[in-house]
Amino acid sequence: MLPAAPFCGIICGQTMDRQTTDRNAFVKGLLLAVPTLLIWGVTFVNTKALLSDFSAFEILFIRFFMAYAALWCLRPKRLVVAGWREEAVYAGMGLTGVTAYQFLENCALHWTNASNVCILVSISPMTTALLSQILLRERTLTGRFLSGFVLAMAGIVLVCLNGVYVFSFHPVGDLLALAAALSWSFYSVLVTKMNARGTDPILMTRRTFFWALVAMLPLLCVSLLPGGNTFADGTFAVDISATANMARFARPLNLLNLGFLGLLASALCFATWNAACARLGTVRATIGIYTLPAITILFAWIFLDERLTVIGALGTALIFAGVVLSGRRS
Repeated sequence: MLPAAPFCGIICGQTMDRQTTDRNAFVKGLLLAVPTLLIWGVTFVNTKALLSDFSAFEILFIRFFMAYAALWCLRPKRLVVAGWREEAVYAGMGLTGVTAYQFLENCALHWTNASNVCILVSISPMTTALLSQILLRERTLTGRFLSGFVLAMAGIVLVCLNGVYVFSFHPVGDLLALAAALSWSFYSVLVTKMNARGTDPILMTRRTFFWALVAMLPLLCVSLLPGGNTFADGTFAVDISATANMARFARPLNLLNLGFLGLLASALCFATWNAACARLGTVRATIGIYTLPAITILFAWIFLDERLTVIGALGTALIFAGVVLSGRRS
């Protein structure tokens, strides 16, 4: 029989090593997640600037086409897929995390207030936790998580209303916004499954974008049909005029904004987000999505000279308090 002291020393040493490994993974995950969320938070500013020359669908398609091409240049290596089941997971990620999420959110903005969409889409950490508990048997709906959710959502409501708007219900648009949140949650669950297989985040992201572009083709076809430019009030319009395209693509600011959205916000950030989810855990990383309304309102205040009220500032503080509470482990 081993002496008690050496045996305890071995166990304590293993525990300390495990704690150090967990801490290192947590720090690396934060270093990936925080810049990603900051970049995603400012995409509102870039998209708003581009909407004067491009439709929402054109921005979406160009953005992810650029990202797909950039990831091929970054990692010119073929991804070996283990059968049709794994390919179906990639297709599901492209459909839910990119095409459906963006499509539903844009349609929701047509049918309801932007403040409603901001608030309802922000419940995705809760729906992600719920799906993870149901589908992956993860214990995610803890007391800390629920308390942080309530605190963060209170802050999000204050930030999105910002002392200006009054929340009102628009059933069609509000349901579409909820569907967008649920779509992102399904994407998050699929990311968890692929991360468990140790898939390269860059190759995984590139395959996701491939299927996202494939899923956008029906929308592209509808937009190119006679009268298709009126679909969803022009949100999914596509201009194929050579003269118009030469003019709008010749503007340096448009190219800069498209490059930011395609290369940074899509190619880089989706890859770093998937890597952050692998290190932090998908639910824990997704909690950071609470901060996006706060980041957006701060950048809009700085760069677009939009009004920031005391209510908005208080909401920002509540959001970050909720993130800290939800992300803590007992």
